[in-house]
Amino acid sequence: MTEDGSVTMVDVGAKAPTQRTAIVRSVVEVNENTLDLLKRRALPKGDVLTTAKIAGIMAAKRTADLIPMCHPLAISYADVRFAVVDAPPSIELEAEVRTTGQTGVEMEAMVAAQVAGLTIYDMCKAVQKDIVLRDCRLVFKSGGKSGTFRAG
Repeated sequence: MTEDGSVTMVDVGAKAPTQRTAIVRSVVEVNENTLDLLKRRALPKGDVLTTAKIAGIMAAKRTADLIPMCHPLAISYADVRFAVVDAPPSIELEAEVRTTGQTGVEMEAMVAAQVAGLTIYDMCKAVQKDIVLRDCRLVFKSGGKSGTFRAG
């Protein structure tokens, strides 16, 4: 924020480039029927997790187009991983983003996780409307002046 309170993009030009990593985790709660269909790749829109993975990676690359004060970054790595959990029926997802640069990739990992979760919702909504996306949070970051962060 500037002295007069207006918004501004932070100038990171004087910061030294460092290797930066961010990992975000989230959970998508579904019912047993939806989870069974997902595991059997029998949902009407097809392979949910492959589609969600691609959507999350694409979203990480477009974060600066969505979040007004984010810097466009040259991402060196982005991935979304899933664990299908039977009880309670859910999909745990983890988005990881890396770059070497002057600012972190926390927002890119957050956007990747959220869009992957939204994609799961979109691909499952034909059979279940009350899907819940929850607990999206940064669990790890490294690089930059503030160093390493690990969620407790």
